[in-house]
Amino acid sequence: MVLTLNGPWRLIGADGLEHLSDQPGQFGGHRRSKIYGRLDCPGALRAIARGGYVKHRVFFLDAQAAQAAGYRPCAVCMPVQYKRWKMSAAGLPGDPA
Repeated sequence: MVLTLNGPWRLIGADGLEHLSDQPGQFGGHRRSKIYGRLDCPGALRAIARGGYVKHRVFFLDAQAAQAAGYRPCAVCMPVQYKRWKMSAAGLPGDPA
């Protein structure tokens, strides 16, 4: 199967496995660091420009799939979601928003 700009797209599902999708991913992630974020994330774009990151890049349909697959929000492009994740991971109550 040949992938085109019109799909299908290879996305990581909630099960952590790659699936073909007729919808593009809304979020990108890094397989090794288990971080996901916006496709226009400045941190990810800097890493890509330096020649890194691309080999381990993955994509998710939505944030729920990324989180279910064990990825955490990016602190650079998703600071509110990251703080919420950090508080939850530490077992702290409250909403940072």
